[in-house]
Amino acid sequence: MADNPMRANHQKIQAGVKAAIAQAIERHRKLGESIAIWQDGKVVVLAADQIPAMRVEDQFYANGEDRQDEPPTH
Repeated sequence: MADNPMRANHQKIQAGVKAAIAQAIERHRKLGESIAIWQDGKVVVLAADQIPAMRVEDQFYANGEDRQDEPPTH
């Protein structure tokens, strides 16, 4: 099937995007910076102490990806 490799690539891309978002949110939390989110139809600003701690590894590997494809850490 032609869509199986495409589906696998889509899943890897989606996992990478989720990992990048999780890293950015966690960075804001650690640096004491606020973030803006969409909640109940409006923009809400969360102070750093209101941002829940995230385990970035869990976001990337939630779909069962092999750790060989681990994104670079900075």
